[in-house]
Amino acid sequence: MSTAEIVLPALTTSLTKADFLTDYRLAWESRHASLAGRKEVFMGKAKFGIFGDGKEVPQLAMARAFQNGDFRAGYYRDQTFMAAIGQLTWEQYFAQLYANPDVEAEPATAGRAMNGHFATRMLDEDGNLTDLAHTKNSSADISPTASQMPRLLGMAYASKLFRQNPELHQFDTLSTNGNEVAFGTIGNASTSEGMFFEALNAAGVLQVPMLVSVWDDHYGISVPAEYQTTKQSISDIMMGLQRDGEGQSGFEIYVVRGWDYAGLVDTYQRAAAVCREQHVPVLIHVTELTQPQGHSTSGSHERYKSKDRLGWEEAHDCLHKLREWLLAEGHATEMELDEIEKSAAATIKAARTAAWAAFFDPIKAERDEAVALLDKLVADTGTENTMHELVEQLKVNPTPIRADIVRTLRRALRQVRNEKKSFGRRSVQRHLEQLLAENADRYNSNLFSQSELAVGNIEEVPATYAPNAPQVDGREVLQACFNANFLRDPKIFAIGEDVGKIGDVNQAFAGLQDKFGELRVTDTGIRECTIIGQGIGAALRGLRPITEIQYLDYLLYAIQILSDDLACLQYRTKGGQKAPLIVRTRGHRLEGVWHSGSPMQMILGSIRGIHVCVPRNMVQAAGFYNTLLRSDEPALVIECLNGYRLKETTPSNIGEFTLPLGRPEVLLAGTDVTVVTYGSMCRIVMEAAKQLADVGISVEVIDVQTLLPFDTDHLIADSLQKTNRVIFADEDVPGGGTAFMLQHVLDEQQAYRFLDSQPRCLAAQPHRPAYSSDGDYFSKPNAEDVFDTVYELMSEVVPERFPEIY
Repeated sequence: MSTAEIVLPALTTSLTKADFLTDYRLAWESRHASLAGRKEVFMGKAKFGIFGDGKEVPQLAMARAFQNGDFRAGYYRDQTFMAAIGQLTWEQYFAQLYANPDVEAEPATAGRAMNGHFATRMLDEDGNLTDLAHTKNSSADISPTASQMPRLLGMAYASKLFRQNPELHQFDTLSTNGNEVAFGTIGNASTSEGMFFEALNAAGVLQVPMLVSVWDDHYGISVPAEYQTTKQSISDIMMGLQRDGEGQSGFEIYVVRGWDYAGLVDTYQRAAAVCREQHVPVLIHVTELTQPQGHSTSGSHERYKSKDRLGWEEAHDCLHKLREWLLAEGHATEMELDEIEKSAAATIKAARTAAWAAFFDPIKAERDEAVALLDKLVADTGTENTMHELVEQLKVNPTPIRADIVRTLRRALRQVRNEKKSFGRRSVQRHLEQLLAENADRYNSNLFSQSELAVGNIEEVPATYAPNAPQVDGREVLQACFNANFLRDPKIFAIGEDVGKIGDVNQAFAGLQDKFGELRVTDTGIRECTIIGQGIGAALRGLRPITEIQYLDYLLYAIQILSDDLACLQYRTKGGQKAPLIVRTRGHRLEGVWHSGSPMQMILGSIRGIHVCVPRNMVQAAGFYNTLLRSDEPALVIECLNGYRLKETTPSNIGEFTLPLGRPEVLLAGTDVTVVTYGSMCRIVMEAAKQLADVGISVEVIDVQTLLPFDTDHLIADSLQKTNRVIFADEDVPGGGTAFMLQHVLDEQQAYRFLDSQPRCLAAQPHRPAYSSDGDYFSKPNAEDVFDTVYELMSEVVPERFPEIY
């Protein structure tokens, strides 16, 4: 049966007249907020606006099914829903529109995300998770279409783990035995994205309580459904997911019209019950919705919608249909509804006025203080003629922003740079420093955790070794490390392709599924994007996932989610949410175009907010895992693909020793040249260093160990102060990881002061490595390349000792 033929029964939920009128009031408040928001943008009080008008009624129905402990991953039109669950006030709504950076006024993002990006604060002032099981929760929205879907899958997956793993039942502030539903919302056009399909398929395989609502208003900005979706119906084309009956795997799929209040309430009640009780994923296709103001303030929908369509939308506006239903069913009178609409408009006007005052009054006060200080500076320096216009522009600006104030102070100080340092000048300088510090907190803070569990606060525990400790394969070191951590913390679990039954393709999890069960060591399908999303959502809910991407090259499937969601999560909520996910992968040297990648330039440029560990062997990797699994920050750990069969000594405290992030290690002391590298290149450089020693060149080899953070104590600069020469070597393309390291050392650490020779970079060829051992040799730096580069550097310095070779 086509979903279009499904007929829903009349409203069976026991709602009262008061409930109906409460919903009507809230719907109209939301509509007036949308209308007012658009006007505020056009008046110049906000830069951009995107609103939830036309989606009010289905969101009210969804809110009535949303319970304490539930989670939301949505998109930027869910304002009615957020207000209905009590997690958004209209003053907060306008504060976000104005980009108020005060976290008390705008708790979702502290002004860091544009309007319509909702979130609840899941962390207390100390950075610890609050009682998520007894509050209504919204994960932090992101703009890229369908990117909420991978995280949604993870939040639903957490409910499955909390229900099915008895060891997790003790964490009653995180879950009520997995009773929570993860509600997702998405626009009809965004269902064309691959992440949507991938997430739904995974949810069907996993059988998790994920309830997805598709708001279908027929368009994706200006592009109608006939260009977006086969059959112009996402529910029709997803009918293959429909389960055959209770107890069978698959989805439940419902279709309901977006203006049918009774049908919507009933559908959401029944759908959420199935989802919550049976852990069956649900897709609700909400059709026949409208978008009265078009997509956003960027343009008018009259440009691409026909007159007939515009007329249909006006007639089927869900608010108008709700009014008709209330009157027809005798739940209200015309006078009652008119009064509600009038009152709703007044409520929004008051909220808008209060929010603007809360945003603008502090800026105005800052402007007035700056002007007063500048007036004193003018009086002290006698520079009124040159500075008068600058100060006057700031003074008469009716709506200054903080950038105007700081810009004026900096330009004023520029004008008096040749004057004597008067009291007025020092006052302006101090005030500028204060404003810069305050705005750094407003706009540049909280990229990482500020809690006691931040990486930098984890106590360093050195590795210890028993006498005559045996040499084992590197994979066995990791296996012992993971085993110890799984025993220590029941919240830790691992998922990934081939991780479960065979213990990953390199056997670091071998035997652990048999020991800890399938819920903790779990195979997944081939779906890197949602493997990461599964981890993000579970980590948001307080679990400690390790998600494996089989090869570093395949990280590209998930780089968008890592960059747009995980990396900026703490930043975009100003410390309101965290997801301490560990992403485990392997790369560098092996064979071929797609199994030996080192795309560090891409990684370093796209995932600031995630630590990047590049251990040279598996003991170092284990130390990083021990640190990270005790921390509350996300990280990417890139193991050496050719290191699993190399022999290493297992520390006796394999699950306890920790490595600090950001601290390089000197592998070989030297006096002539410093070579800075990491990962598999360490073995190559060490081999070359031995050869160089045979010809009288002393090389200091430094393994940076982590790229983010990078050498926080400036140990590399100390080395350069001794050797006065440096080479940066890695396996990325030219200008990639080598350029990153060079910039940090020469620019940030200012180590250029110690150089007597030009710094050199040694990277791979500007292409993927070719297959075979010869392909590796001629594609990536080898020991001979390192030898020649160091030798050439020394030949320039002491040509008589080191004559040209070639």
